[in-house]
Amino acid sequence: MAESEDRPVPVQVGEKRTCPEDEAEEAPPKKAKVENDHKNGAPPCQDEDEEPEGEVSDGEEDGETFADMMKHGLTEVDVGILKYVSDHEGFSGILKERYSDFVVNEINKQGQIVHLDDLSIPAELEAVPEAEEQSKECDVLTEEQKKQLGELQLFKNKEGNVSIEVIDDTKEKRTVIHKAIKIQFPGLETKTEEKEGCKFIVAYHAAGKKALAAPRKHFWPKNRGSFCHFVLYKENKDTMDAINVLSKFLRLRPNMFSYMGTKDKRAITVQEIAVHKITAERLAHLNKCLRNLKVGNFCYKNHPLKLGELQGNRFTVVIRNISGTDEQVHQALTSLKETGFINYYGMQRFGTTAVPTHQVGRAILKNDWNEVVDLILKPRPGAEKEFMARCREEWANSRDPDAALKKLPNKRCVEGQLLRGLSMYGKKNIVTAFGLIPRNNRLMYIHSYQSMVWNTMVSRRIEAFGLKAVEGDLVLRETAAHVLSAEEAENHSIHDVVMPLPGFDVIYPSHHIGKGYRELLSADGLNIDNMRHKVKDYSLAGAYRRIILKPSDVSWDVIHYDDPRISLVHTDFEKLENKPAPVFNKEGKYRALRMEFSLPPSTYATMAIREVLKLDTSIKKQTELNTAWFN
Repeated sequence: MAESEDRPVPVQVGEKRTCPEDEAEEAPPKKAKVENDHKNGAPPCQDEDEEPEGEVSDGEEDGETFADMMKHGLTEVDVGILKYVSDHEGFSGILKERYSDFVVNEINKQGQIVHLDDLSIPAELEAVPEAEEQSKECDVLTEEQKKQLGELQLFKNKEGNVSIEVIDDTKEKRTVIHKAIKIQFPGLETKTEEKEGCKFIVAYHAAGKKALAAPRKHFWPKNRGSFCHFVLYKENKDTMDAINVLSKFLRLRPNMFSYMGTKDKRAITVQEIAVHKITAERLAHLNKCLRNLKVGNFCYKNHPLKLGELQGNRFTVVIRNISGTDEQVHQALTSLKETGFINYYGMQRFGTTAVPTHQVGRAILKNDWNEVVDLILKPRPGAEKEFMARCREEWANSRDPDAALKKLPNKRCVEGQLLRGLSMYGKKNIVTAFGLIPRNNRLMYIHSYQSMVWNTMVSRRIEAFGLKAVEGDLVLRETAAHVLSAEEAENHSIHDVVMPLPGFDVIYPSHHIGKGYRELLSADGLNIDNMRHKVKDYSLAGAYRRIILKPSDVSWDVIHYDDPRISLVHTDFEKLENKPAPVFNKEGKYRALRMEFSLPPSTYATMAIREVLKLDTSIKKQTELNTAWFN
């Protein structure tokens, strides 16, 4: 989960990009393992305030509303992030002032950095009947019909459908028109209707269950791999949102797509995706109507992608308006390159609302289901969308899930799914009702609690013993943890030391920090000797995680610029469009630090940046720093 965080660090402000404008998989550990989260940084969940289906959000919040909400947010201290490894002097700067200041390119299992640099359709060894037919099918539609269908595809047609009269009607001719529409305008469904003795092909947007029905089978050559692999470039949209968009246009279930890791929303990210038996032609057609997304670099293979197969992520990060001198920057980045940073779980792991996700996780582990419902649904301080505030107020006053549900225009958010479950199964069957929330979202809560415990104990470990391996520390020998003796500790460095996430299949350090785990969980009403749960999904095996990590291929430069609204990174899409790279004025009045580095999965880029700046990376603190946006 080396991240391009979904949860933004600074205040969000509007941004226009060249791509037309418009939050994950984590399986619970069944046995103790070296942790290898599959997200590139953020919790594996959708935003709880997800916009209603069919609407498009630009992903930006109103400044005052966002600032008000963040007054009640978490800081690093709240989730155990306390220590630094280096003694260089920190300096201020604004992280992710624009989403284009955070660019993430996946590193695939071959160790190659993934780029979008080719939009062409791959050539095949033999002519493909489907491809041959497409050119013929394209000719059956007039330019006016194509224009109308294009508007319908982009939801610009107020009629909701387009009717095409079939001249000299035959079944074969109708079939050709049906296929032409579906190939050229993914996302549209067709049917035949008879009006006043004439046959019409009616095109319309698929909806509801019909949209998820299995698509009609097309000819698929035996010499072509069953999976079309492609590169997905996205701006300000998380991976699951992007896949949902592709699914809707292609009339597929989202689980037909596979990927190696999820990337977060507030960033520009590039990653590999695979889809089963969908041609490159159909995918390429989507580029004319996708918003904030582009697909390319198509090829066919005989296998899907698997979560966790990636080697990591390559980050290009811009920190604007820095205060540090060139010497301070050099010291900070040299330390990051040579020593590394504390491998804390980043702030986005714990949510941005007034009710942290780890509190919900603790209630789940304690089997306190009334508390779980209360934490998710109760009114909370800070600004929220008005309909969500009304929903919470209704629940607090009536405890009626149906009445509260009616206040939500979008039932897909976590609150809506929980209320629907309570409506279906009753308030006395909360475990089953809670099960209506997608599994990854539910697991997010307990993983968040594990992460808070890990952060806290690592801070205590570094406070007690510093940056050297000591007797009682844990190291990995293959996948098993081993307790170091005093003699063995002399032959290991801090970079070898791991700490456990609490669970039933891990061991703990033999020094006093190990006892601290037991005390911390006991204070939370949990028994460290019994981490199995009545509900199997919520049983925690535990995992091991290195406490200090060094990024690879670290480089940096300080750039000067005059216009705070320009992009300071040349993106893959801009290169494809032959847009010029940013030009910097050496005498510019603003200074920014542009840094590049690579991280393995399960690590947070914001924690590396935190080590450089020596600043709290929480949204709450960054919002306070960036008050100019609210003046």
